Amino acid sequence: MSHDFGPPPTMPVYAPPPPPPPKKTNTVVVAVAAAVVAAAVSAAITAGVTSGGDAEAAPTVTVTETTAAEGTEAAADTDPAPTPEDTSDGVYGLGDTVTYETDVEVGLSKFSRGVSSDYASPENMPYAKFTIKIVNKSDETLNADEMSVNCAYGDEGKEGEAIFDEGLNGLPETRILAGRSLSVPWGCELPKGEKFLQVEVAPDYDSETAIFTGNVK
Repeated sequence: MSHDFGPPPTMPVYAPPPPPPPKKTNTVVVAVAAAVVAAAVSAAITAGVTSGGDAEAAPTVTVTETTAAEGTEAAADTDPAPTPEDTSDGVYGLGDTVTYETDVEVGLSKFSRGVSSDYASPENMPYAKFTIKIVNKSDETLNADEMSVNCAYGDEGKEGEAIFDEGLNGLPETRILAGRSLSVPWGCELPKGEKFLQVEVAPDYDSETAIFTGNVK
């Protein structure tokens, strides 16, 4: 006797479990850490360069104020332009004293105006007269005839001729011994309508040129 039990029961199908999600990498932390490391390395390199590099050489000339005794007459006769705060370019006021690293000092004083005589070179020329003082505080002798002096005047910087007249004989052919000084009267063309004067002085062939500027009354 047969029994009809019907179709066999359907077995449930189990799907395999899904794979676990990938682990998230802390990108922000890594990026921040990399930035911190880079900043630290940069700071270390900067510190090394700053502390280990050679310092730039100091300027060869420095400026000091003229003493009251020496600058009284110059202050009365001149109306100097303000001295630039940064004198690394070698520009100074008419009443300043420039001190070189060689312990040689150069200063201008006793500014006045005049007109050259009929026998001067050039003749009948309005000019500014002043005194150039060289103080040799070094251990070596200076040749005064190695000094160079050039002048310009006005806003356009016209060249001012040197005046050779009575008492204005140009550079002396002498030597400035160690510990001694020399004062040289000098004259430069300065028309009556002009006030601004520029005087360039170098005490010898090996020294930088100091530029003195200001207004002459």
